[in-house]
Amino acid sequence: MSEDDTLADGPDVYWYVGGPLDGRVDTRDQSEPAPGTVRYVHLHGGPKIVHHYDLHEVAGHGGEYRLRESEAGDDDVT
Repeated sequence: MSEDDTLADGPDVYWYVGGPLDGRVDTRDQSEPAPGTVRYVHLHGGPKIVHHYDLHEVAGHGGEYRLRESEAGDDDVT
């Protein structure tokens, strides 16, 4: 069995790039569709901060969720 066959049978892998989730890796079953955007609420001692990650497909199985560039009103602070 080749490495390509092994990867095709395994779960899809998604990496997070930037922000508080940087470096996190999630897996999903291939039959489970991945959301195009992930909303992450960062709670700490200060105000609640909301980050958005957008899916960028990569060749093979899975992709990268990259932190969305902050625009006016894009990242919510409450």
